Amino acid sequence: MKIEEKKSGETAREFAYRTIRDNIISLDLEPGAPFNDIEVSQQIGISRTPVREAVIQLSEESRIIEIFPQRGMRIALIDVELVEEARFLRLIVEKAAVELVCDMACEDDLKWLDENIRLQEFYRQGGSPEKLLELDNEMHRKLFSICRKELTYSMCQRLSIHYDRIRSLSVTTVKDHKIIGEHRELLDAIRLKDKKRAVETMDRHLNNWMLNEKLFREQYPQYFK
Repeated sequence: MKIEEKKSGETAREFAYRTIRDNIISLDLEPGAPFNDIEVSQQIGISRTPVREAVIQLSEESRIIEIFPQRGMRIALIDVELVEEARFLRLIVEKAAVELVCDMACEDDLKWLDENIRLQEFYRQGGSPEKLLELDNEMHRKLFSICRKELTYSMCQRLSIHYDRIRSLSVTTVKDHKIIGEHRELLDAIRLKDKKRAVETMDRHLNNWMLNEKLFREQYPQYFK
């Protein structure tokens, strides 16, 4: 597991939740792997109770951790139906958001998005897939911030963990970096206030994973349900 420092003001449960969730998305906690809350609490350096609370939350809100009474726990296998459901939600919400962004983005917002994309290009050349995913997440979060829909973004994050594992595979396994070009195209559409082009680009952007599903299954059959 990769463990970052506890953030200022973050409770032990929030720290455990963020750490476990991030490691599931990055596949450091692999699909199908057993999960031991005692071992994880020792690794993180906190008591078992907040870890257990975080596990229950993840299990209830997204079914990403499976709990088997008297038998233990495991990280859920990749369920394509849940990936598709998460993609479906993101597609509806983010297409609507980007339309609003076309009307609401100011010059400072455009500069922020441009700098983010430049950093994506920098880390792509440097071979840092984890940083690419982090910047990708920051860009999508920024779009919701621009149109003042931060709570909507937070709600979508609960289910998107299933989709995000596929994104990790796209960047690390297939090394699919055309997403950066799509981000640039999306920014161009926003700058021109071209809602139709922005929506079409977002649609294509969020559907890319399906093109690589067969390859993922061939390379990592143990990951899939």
